[in-house]
Amino acid sequence: MQQFDGSYHNWFEGRNVKELDKEQCLLLSVDDAKGTITQAEFAKNEGVEAVFRFWDGYFKEKGLPISIYLDKFSTYKVNHKNAVDNEKLMTQFERAMNQLNVRVIHANSPQAKGRVEKMNGTLQRRLVKEMRLANINTITGANNYLREIFIPKFNNQFGVVAKKKTNLHRKLDEKQTSELKRILSIQSERSVKNDYTIRFKNNYYQLREMQPITVCKRDKVIIEEHLNGDLKIAMRDKYLNYFKLSDRPKKEIEIKLIALTKTKPVNWVPPFNHPWRKQFLNNKKQPVETTGK
Repeated sequence: MQQFDGSYHNWFEGRNVKELDKEQCLLLSVDDAKGTITQAEFAKNEGVEAVFRFWDGYFKEKGLPISIYLDKFSTYKVNHKNAVDNEKLMTQFERAMNQLNVRVIHANSPQAKGRVEKMNGTLQRRLVKEMRLANINTITGANNYLREIFIPKFNNQFGVVAKKKTNLHRKLDEKQTSELKRILSIQSERSVKNDYTIRFKNNYYQLREMQPITVCKRDKVIIEEHLNGDLKIAMRDKYLNYFKLSDRPKKEIEIKLIALTKTKPVNWVPPFNHPWRKQFLNNKKQPVETTGK
């Protein structure tokens, strides 16, 4: 089991204030059995993207832990009264860990996850001083220092021997490795409109005429925002072909096409004002295209 927490603190003591805010966030995981630091990483915040990046590196290097013990911060738990009666209300983090078969345990108090809380206090006293002596003023420099020098030295000095030496981490297999990018993405559900467009964050995406699976109007799709900046539109474990529209459609067109399929529609011509016909007329406004796999 890994205890996990984010600690906001003035880690750099105000050095290099042009690059850093007054407080930075240290994401930290501690082995519950040995009390050692398994991973520590500075991030801008404790939001879902930063946390996903942390665990992406952790899983690839060490494998999947059996469970993660953390608090009820909004990144990890839906703190809403309706969540008591509706167990399907999950955060992005809970959804991802559920797909990876990693148990998420929420502590009811800071004392319940005492190892990581105590470690945060220790690092706020010790790590701050050591980074000052090493003249470390940047997040990149601090993360390199943590990984290469501080953590190995700290664990060697203060770690305890577990009763059983067995490593219970599960190494990622080939399938899990290939799916990790998809699982550790921010996912949102949207509906296909009558003109086979999808609106997401005030942007409009046009589905292409040919798709790897059958797509009908008002079908539900999943928008995946990957950590590398890619945006994918998924449906039934397939990525759909689309391109981003440069402008908002002036009016939704009721397309008389029953569905988008693997083959190009026969004896059907798109309306004259549809993006399928206009997309290459103006080379200066060629849309961004993504191909499904």
